[in-house]
Amino acid sequence: MTTRELLPSRFSSAAASRTANPSAPRRGYRTLAGAALLALLPLAAIADTGAQAEGNWMVRLRGTYLDMADKSDPVGGVGAADRIGVDNKWIPELDVSYFFTPHIAAELVLTVPQKQNVYLDGGKIGTFRHLPPSLLLQYHFAPHSTWRPYIGAGINATRIWDAELAGNTLALDRWSVGPVLQIGMDYRLTRNWFLNADIKKTWISSDVKAAGAKLSQAKLDPWLFSVGIGYRF
Repeated sequence: MTTRELLPSRFSSAAASRTANPSAPRRGYRTLAGAALLALLPLAAIADTGAQAEGNWMVRLRGTYLDMADKSDPVGGVGAADRIGVDNKWIPELDVSYFFTPHIAAELVLTVPQKQNVYLDGGKIGTFRHLPPSLLLQYHFAPHSTWRPYIGAGINATRIWDAELAGNTLALDRWSVGPVLQIGMDYRLTRNWFLNADIKKTWISSDVKAAGAKLSQAKLDPWLFSVGIGYRF
């Protein structure tokens, strides 16, 4: 009698099964791997929900310091340049941002109408009013971190009116349109509240005219230094 004949039938059946189907252990590994991935899917969904929980909208309220460049062409085309200046001042700033993705957002920068003093050779010659909204496209480098730096670029459109200069003998343009650049940082305090610091460079200019004739061009081109708070929802 041979050894195979001495083995119980159940052992010989199992051996025959392994010989006939050598890929069975591999299918078992694949099954275990698939089950592990399925088990991790709820955790991934929870992480994604946490990332999106802040919402797409963000509103910031900031105090902003306007630091004017005070550059100008020679008055009447003769003499020294940079004789015309505009005062620096603090202004309130409200901006509304919408996040298209965690990294990409659009920001609308608003304020209330501002009144500025105008100087010639250091002496005040009048005032004007302006409203300088800006629209920017931003890139946020670390949208899920506590510290969230970003950069932005866009366009500024400043409306100018009520120019009362040199006894109403001088006038300014009604509009100034130019680029604006931005760098800033949000610091997350809670789930929805943030501290913010922001710097923008805006290009704003206007011709200075007398009886319709251009006397000079005033280049305000302010730096805007801002600090404030933000709420995301």
